[in-house]
Formats: sequence, C-alpha cells, structure tokens
Amino acid sequence: MGILRFLRAPRVPQINIVDFAAAHRAGCVVVDVREPFEYARGHVAGSKSIPLRHVAHRGSELPRDKVIHVICASGHRSRVAARILEASGLEVRSVAGGTSAWVRQKLPLVAGTSPGRR
Repeated sequence: MGILRFLRAPRVPQINIVDFAAAHRAGCVVVDVREPFEYARGHVAGSKSIPLRHVAHRGSELPRDKVIHVICASGHRSRVAARILEASGLEVRSVAGGTSAWVRQKLPLVAGTSPGRR
C-alpha cells in the first residue's frame, strides 16, 4: 500500500477506556506498541509487546479470529499500528487515550517485561 493511500485510508475504529476495560476483563487480545522500556515501566496485564516499528512484520503472530485491541501511551501510535494491522486483514480497535487513560481510571499496570496475569 502506498503512503498516500495509507494516509487516506478510513480511520480504524477506536474503543474508549471504559469499554476497553470491560473487554479486557472478558479476556480480549491486547497489543502494546510502545517501546520496550515503556512497556517494562508498566503495561496492561496480559498485553503482548510489539513495538510500532515491528508491527508490520510481526502481525502474523496475532490471532486472525479475534479483535485485536492496540494500545500505546496516548492513542497516537496505536492508531498508526491499528491501520497497519487492519491493512493486513485483522479486525482491530485502537484504545483511545492509551495507558494514560487506563491510569486515569485508576486501573492497574504490571511492571516488567513479561505480560503478567489479568
């Protein structure tokens, strides 16, 4: 896909933090596209770390039969990553407000490099 076509593509659906928290409790797939050092500082439990720069070639690691929830710090990188994943045929949602919104809702983060348990 050319860059202009990519930029003109329709926006991917977003999910607000309240609906995302409910989906998370139900066991949704979460991909954190922040840098590894950001992920290690604190991430949503159970999220898979795939930094934005690796999304295009690691999308095959994700299930094709589930909605993929993409999160970053504020929502910008997750929108970019979600568009890349959507272009590869995955159903995605970008988490509006990212981990910043998650923390504002007083929801817990897990520190370290492993996904952690929900």
